[in-house]
This record gives sequence, structure tokens and C-alpha cells, in this order.
Amino acid sequence: MDTSIRIRAFRATDDPETCLKFIEGHRRVLEIYGITNITTNTQDWMYRKSIFVIVVESLDKTKLYGGARIQCADGIHPLPIEEATGKMDPRIFKEIQQFAQKGVAELSGLWNSKEVAGFGIGSLFPSRVAVAICSQIGIDVLVTLCSPTTVRFKTWMGGKLMRNVGNEGTFHYPKLDLIATALYNDDVFNLPEAHPRERDKIMHLRANLQHVAEEKSPFKNQMVHVHYELELPNTDVQEFKIHYQLPNEVVTKILQHEEIVPGVL
Repeated sequence: MDTSIRIRAFRATDDPETCLKFIEGHRRVLEIYGITNITTNTQDWMYRKSIFVIVVESLDKTKLYGGARIQCADGIHPLPIEEATGKMDPRIFKEIQQFAQKGVAELSGLWNSKEVAGFGIGSLFPSRVAVAICSQIGIDVLVTLCSPTTVRFKTWMGGKLMRNVGNEGTFHYPKLDLIATALYNDDVFNLPEAHPRERDKIMHLRANLQHVAEEKSPFKNQMVHVHYELELPNTDVQEFKIHYQLPNEVVTKILQHEEIVPGVL
């Protein structure tokens, strides 16, 4: 792998071609682990203005190594965590509704190719970027449903266990033999509970949206040259500060395990 990469952020509707690459790369990774029921493993999200995408790619943009999505609560579409866990514990709807008063979004769809496994490129680095760009979107609360391998990254950034849902914040998802942990950070602007190292890095990203940095892999003794492109044009920090409550028919479909058809909500 080339140790020079780009990490880029954009609104999903601004770059459909890269969204399709993201979807295909994520699908391939899930299939390797026999996972086929991820609730957001579809194409419909790429047409929503409430979705922001983070990609890790080659400098010529021809190859995607990984990435993540930020989905803002818009009062129309359920967050992935609501779709994934609502049928197991409906209390998640109330939690998200309360968070939405400050502007809430979910970090989801985190993946990386095997080619970069262990570098932090597809997990730690995009997670930092997700927290950093929340200030451009006007999001104060970030939630996520973590796999066992990514929980530590989110706690480094101040993530706290959502103890009011599931089994003290954990669920058997996406398969019975896998555990997912629900975390939230209710102050992604100030990050008072983040590890000082991560807080400093995130604040630096926020102040330097376009720059090149030499980053050390957290698990391999190797340096990676990262070209950051994190500026989001045409964003409004008030856009997602809403009185959030999912339509009753959407909640009913989730609770009854019915498919939510894109474009019907």
C-alpha cells in the first residue's frame, strides 16, 4: 500500500460516484465476515442531504481504502441505531429524541479494506475526522453503535456508554454471536472527556481543514502521509437543530420488523 493517502469529507449528494464506491467497498468487507443484514447497507442514503461521508482514498481518487458516514437526525429518516436496535429496545427512540434538541447525528458505516488493516486508516483516522467536522454541521451530540474492535477508539474521543438501552448499552447485533455497543458523546464541540491526545488532534483538524500531516499508525510502527480535505461547503449549523420525532408509521415498521422502503417515508 502507498503510505500517502487522502481523507476527504463531503455531503453525500455532492459526490454520488464516490458514494457508490463506498457502498461497494463496505459490502465486500461485510461479506467477508458473513454479515448481510446491516440496516444501512443500501444505496438510498446517498440521495439524502442529511448524510455526510468520510472516505480514505488514494491521492488520485481511484482507490478507496475505507471510510465512514455521519447521518444527521432529520425528523424523516430513522438513524441507523434506531433501525438496528429499535425492535430490540424501543427506548432508543426516546434517547435520540432527547439528544436531537442539541443536534444529533450517528457515526456509522465504518469500514476498511484488509489492505490497510491495523494502520488505523479505516477506523481511528475517520473517527477523528467525524468528530472534527461536526462543528461545521452544527452537531453537538454524536452517537454510534460500535463493534468490539472500534469501541476503544470512540471512548478515546469521549464516547460514553448508553446505559439506558439494551443490556447496559450492548446488543446482539448484527448477528447473535456478535456484540455491538451503543455510545454517545454529548459535547463533541469541547470534548471534555476525550483523551488529551485525541482532543488535541481533533481540535487541530478543526482548525486546519486542508493540510498534510504525517500520522503514526496506532498499531504499526509506520508513518502515513495524510492529505486532509475536510471543508464542507454550503452547510448551516442550524440545519439539523430540530424538534426530532420519527413519524409513528416509521416507528411501527421498525418495531414490526417491516422493511422501510426508500422514498416512501
